[in-house]
Amino acid sequence: MKKLALYVALVLLIVGCANGQPKSMAVLPKPAAGEAVATFGSGCFWASQEAMTELKGVNKVIAGYAGGNTANPTYEEVSTRTTNHAETVQVYYDPKVITYATLAEAFLSAHDPTTLNRQGPDVGTDYRSIAFYRNANEKATLEAAIKKMNDSKHYPNPVVTQVVPFKVFYPAEKYHQGYYRTNGDNPYIGAVSTPKVLKMRKAMKEYLKPEFK
Repeated sequence: MKKLALYVALVLLIVGCANGQPKSMAVLPKPAAGEAVATFGSGCFWASQEAMTELKGVNKVIAGYAGGNTANPTYEEVSTRTTNHAETVQVYYDPKVITYATLAEAFLSAHDPTTLNRQGPDVGTDYRSIAFYRNANEKATLEAAIKKMNDSKHYPNPVVTQVVPFKVFYPAEKYHQGYYRTNGDNPYIGAVSTPKVLKMRKAMKEYLKPEFK
């Protein structure tokens, strides 16, 4: 019961911190020359954005929404779970420095891809584990990364990550961008987000930018 009470408190905390915030949306940048783009959903995008940003070869990461059927959704709309969108991040990276396969490994390492429609205290389809591919090679890479995780028994349960074709990504509100670094005093960041970031750092140590090692 104590754990359940903590989960409920944390869920209310993340919802509460979003209420009353400015609703202006971030601008989705176009890839620079030589940049590639990847899109992943691994629960709350505050931790996901930070974790991916810390990898060498990653130039920028945008928090947003993908996988659903509502155009230009807001955080509040996604939270109702009627849009079918998941909280996701779009990663802009240099493929000469970091490969899509490495990003896929980091994605699977930065959260628990074995829990269906939830990440810790965050429950619902908007927090589902989902990876989007843009071509056949990316699809094969994701499937191979998942198979490797399952075969190695890295997690005690099988990976339930959805692997789906990319259609469209909508950037989230401006206040969500870089939230992890600007709101370190938020209890949710310390209790839920930071452990996920540290989990990724441990798993992907050799791929981290020097300041995060």
